This record gives sequence, C-alpha cells and structure tokens, in this order.
Amino acid sequence: MRHKGVDKDETRRRVSEAASRGFRRYGYAGVGVDKLAQDAGVTSGAFYANFGSKSGAFAVALSLGLDEVIEGVPRFQAEHGASWVQAFVEYYLGAAHREDLACGCAMTTLTPEVVRADEAVHTLFEKQMTLIVQLVARGLDAADAEQASGRAWALLGVLTGGLTLARAMASQAVGEEVAAAIRAAALQAAGPARAVAPAESP
Repeated sequence: MRHKGVDKDETRRRVSEAASRGFRRYGYAGVGVDKLAQDAGVTSGAFYANFGSKSGAFAVALSLGLDEVIEGVPRFQAEHGASWVQAFVEYYLGAAHREDLACGCAMTTLTPEVVRADEAVHTLFEKQMTLIVQLVARGLDAADAEQASGRAWALLGVLTGGLTLARAMASQAVGEEVAAAIRAAALQAAGPARAVAPAESP
C-alpha cells in the first residue's frame, strides 16, 4: 500500500506543477484540462481524480505559486542582508524573469485570474498574500508595523503591475525602459530596508 501511496503523491505533484506552469503561461481560459494533463504526463481522468475540476486545479496551482514567493522572500533576505530589496527588485524586473511566463511569479500572472474566481479562491489569495506582505515588511526599516506593511503592499503592487506592463511591450527596448522606471519606483515605494535575523518570524 505504501508504494501506491507514493505513486499517488507523485502524480498529484506532477499535475500540480504542470497546472501551475500552464495557468501562468496561458491563463485560465487559455488552457484546457487535456493540455494540463498531457504536460503532467497523466490522463485527463487522473487529473480529475486529483482535483475534481479545472477550477480545483487552479486553486492548487495558485497556492503552489504563492508558496514559491513565501519561500523566496526569506531566501533573498538571508542572502543579501540589508540590500535584499534591491536584489529582489533586480531579479523581479530582470529580462529572464520578464520572459518566463510559465515559471514566473504567480503574483503577477495569476492575480488577474483570481479577480474572476470564486470567493474561496479570493480567500486563499488574501491569506497567502497577507503572509507575503508580513515577510516583506519584516525586512523594511520602518517606524512601526503599520508603516512597514503599507510599504510592503506598495512595493508588491508596483512590481506586479510594472512587470505586467513591461511584458506587454512589443519591443525589448521599450520593455527595458518600462522595467528601469519600475525599478526606481519600486525602490522608492519600499524605502529603506534592513537585514533580517534568522530567528525573526512574521
């Protein structure tokens, strides 16, 4: 029975990751269950067995994508100390991230899909985004928690909106121009950063 359990978990992992990439790359309406299942190397029946529906898979894909940010922010803070915001902004608006829809940040690619989703997805999104803001805020040198939280929301808003705008440009030159302007705006929105001690938690 243990072997079957491992196989089931592996199948769910593959389908979850394929759905996360597929929804980010094509959008919810732009990809069907058959394509998501094919990319995961499973049948459509296996897809439905794991998630019940396309919308169920989207919720899992959204959670998985936001978990990447939840894991990534502390990594930037640990690796870059007080310079972590600058490093994060450079990565976020860099050419490699701008061009990689499938593996790019779920905050940018999936938020427009959340707007059209049901209340349960909105609740999931709010919960994980609130945690992301807490993680960002602890790395900002602010007068108090309220100011840090406000600057964290502003930073994420500038980055996600700016990345979408840069990605929408037809030419690389204009995309770079947009990215450069958004970098400056994001750093201004974040304000001074600080090093985060490993023992700190949101």
